[in-house]
Amino acid sequence: MTETAVLRQRTHHERPAPPRKGGLLAGLLRTARPKQWVKNVLVVAAPAAAGELFSRHALSRLALVFCFFTACAAAVYLVNDARDAEADRAHPVKRHRPVAAGQVPVPVAYAVGGCLGVLAPAAAAWLCGPAVAALLTAYLAMQLAYCISLKHVLVVDLVVVTTGFLMRAMIGGLALGIPLSRWFLITTGFGALFMVSAKRYSEAVQMAGKAGATRALLTEYTTGYLRFVWQLAAGVAVLGYCLWAMEEGGVPHTSVLPWRQLSMVAFILAILRYAVFADRGTAGEPEDVVLRDRALALIGVAWVAMYGLAVANW
Repeated sequence: MTETAVLRQRTHHERPAPPRKGGLLAGLLRTARPKQWVKNVLVVAAPAAAGELFSRHALSRLALVFCFFTACAAAVYLVNDARDAEADRAHPVKRHRPVAAGQVPVPVAYAVGGCLGVLAPAAAAWLCGPAVAALLTAYLAMQLAYCISLKHVLVVDLVVVTTGFLMRAMIGGLALGIPLSRWFLITTGFGALFMVSAKRYSEAVQMAGKAGATRALLTEYTTGYLRFVWQLAAGVAVLGYCLWAMEEGGVPHTSVLPWRQLSMVAFILAILRYAVFADRGTAGEPEDVVLRDRALALIGVAWVAMYGLAVANW
């Protein structure tokens, strides 16, 4: 390749990608990552575990909480992309993001992100109570700190991402005044850590021997360490769930079958099946793993059915 061709290719990668059609609003929506909104469905976890999901009050309150959490997450994405715009323009894939491509001006991204970050907790305090607003504020502070510096700190980055999932699972219970059991917190927290560390392990395996890792810390983590983390997290999550399932708490048996105990089988099978993809280094986004593997999806459906029957005591 001639020197002129090299310079032409380098210039092509460094200049902003041409803005996509659709205008400013479409760019803002893309920056808010609609595909990631599925994670916020975790707000129903605590009410579902307590058997208090299907009432008009619960559904309306959870819909509000879902919207508030989505707004906070969108605020973080907007601020993150505005802050990383220059670096993203030099990336072959990220340069197509609306902010890096110029579809959304950097000041507009900061302004919209800041407005969402202020209005969402304020509206939550008015409509859902101070506890929900406090958790949303803590989430925003933690995620912004992650964007600025914490994503460059070993181990802390895993903890922050895991805590984000745990906050999603907790906020539904706070909004409805449902006590959060220790088994719920242990299982949810370590289950989230299992998926987060499995994803990082997969990224590290795929980037082994290649230059330009998408995450700077992937060059500092070893695959052996990340494997240890997801294996440890999977074991604790299974233990926490089994302890919940085996603990009767003085409630007499009135269901047709011991659904709580039977649900352990599906839960353990789901963890083991997911670990197959983690071990291969193909455990990317959790929703993609579940959707592309029919067996894992069926196991998940079976677990949801048995868990629901256990909560309903049928």
